[in-house]
Amino acid sequence: MFGKITSFLKEVKMEIKKVNWPTRHQTIKYTLIVLGISFSVAAFLGSLDFLFNKILEKFIL
Repeated sequence: MFGKITSFLKEVKMEIKKVNWPTRHQTIKYTLIVLGISFSVAAFLGSLDFLFNKILEKFIL
């Protein structure tokens, strides 16, 4: 049992060495892109919600 676990962990270590990790600059750039897109989508959906809310208020009240 412990032999299988040790073998598995050694293989994991070898695979992690093969991973092409992004640089710090790339990580920051991609993070800012994701945050920008998330903010844009949130603002768009928020404005639609506000618009539909105002339209429904006119018809209901």
